[in-house]
Amino acid sequence: MSRRIVVTGLGAVTPLGESLSASWTALMAGRDAAAPLDLFDTTGYRCHQAACATLPLLPDVPRKTAARLARASRLALPAARAALAHAGLLDAAGQSLLPTLSLSVSTTAGGMAFGENFLRGVLTHRRPHLFSQISRYLPHHQIVDLQQNLGFEGPSVIIANACASGANAIGHAADLISVGEADCVLTGGFEALTELVFGGFDCLQATSVERCRPFDLYRSGLLLGEAAAFLVLESDEHAQHRGATPICELTGYGHSTDFFHLTQPQPEGVALVAVMRRAAAQARIEPEQIGYINAHGTATPVNDGTEAKAYSVFLEEALGPTRISSTKAAIGHTLGAAGAIEALFAMEALTTGKLPPQINLQTAIPEIAPALVSPGESSSGMRHVMSVNLGFGGSNAALIFSRHEN
Repeated sequence: MSRRIVVTGLGAVTPLGESLSASWTALMAGRDAAAPLDLFDTTGYRCHQAACATLPLLPDVPRKTAARLARASRLALPAARAALAHAGLLDAAGQSLLPTLSLSVSTTAGGMAFGENFLRGVLTHRRPHLFSQISRYLPHHQIVDLQQNLGFEGPSVIIANACASGANAIGHAADLISVGEADCVLTGGFEALTELVFGGFDCLQATSVERCRPFDLYRSGLLLGEAAAFLVLESDEHAQHRGATPICELTGYGHSTDFFHLTQPQPEGVALVAVMRRAAAQARIEPEQIGYINAHGTATPVNDGTEAKAYSVFLEEALGPTRISSTKAAIGHTLGAAGAIEALFAMEALTTGKLPPQINLQTAIPEIAPALVSPGESSSGMRHVMSVNLGFGGSNAALIFSRHEN
């Protein structure tokens, strides 16, 4: 990257907690957020569980405004506000100190729940408030909600690239800073559970009726979840100018599409290996210098086998010393938010030296067994971590975060 890019603020809402710190504490304790799903009727589905988030209160948002927000915005707003506050970019009234701020976000469903409610209302002849809901169904409306409630405007983009979207949004933000198109970008992802998405994965028989067990030899499918995660990226010069303290640096980003299958990754993980090598080359490090990888690890039969092969090729002898885990066992697969929240967990591992354990594991896939994190593990000497994501359509993405050095 032509400019040093630093992270100065983090914020999240997950099924484990209403803040990043609460989520991290629960994650390190080995909690599993799977629970019966009650957001909509699951009668007739194979699976009846998910990892739902508790919506935080919005004390800075008028009650009438909050009542009109989509569930996706109810997740995104507090996460974005926390990231800006962490970065020291909010005034006493909770408004952005930067009136012009670039925004790069990811999602797959957006405010889809409003569309579902509209359809249910039409089918049952319940008309009140239907048109006010459908007017907020537009895929860009979460950006409008973020800008209006946090007091900024500026160039904005939504990236919807399946389950690699979150990493792509962060990578795009880094590219904007690297080429001088922006000095500071609010970036991240959000996803609220909807019946259409849940039903789609259930029809594909990709969801599990048991515990989500990434990298287990007898894994049976994914757990769907919802979350929002945001981070503030800045050029090092911009952060220094305003006296901000960097959390870490974003030093590497790689992405590709393998064109193999509509839903399945290329079996040998060739494209995934390529993006990890690309990210490492951009970060100017060797694979063995990466201390921890937050893996995609959906617990689906094909995905985890492909990932295990890819890590063994990429890391070679370093498979084992480099520790690996998938946090989807705890919070579920958050789709468009996955790349963002998992990047935040990787950064937490870098800054705390603690490693998210691979929970729900019974019999590990042999190729990756030596690398999987056990409860209580730590590694205080890490200087680089990686977050990896895959998506339908063959999308692959990798981000590397490194300790900040003056």
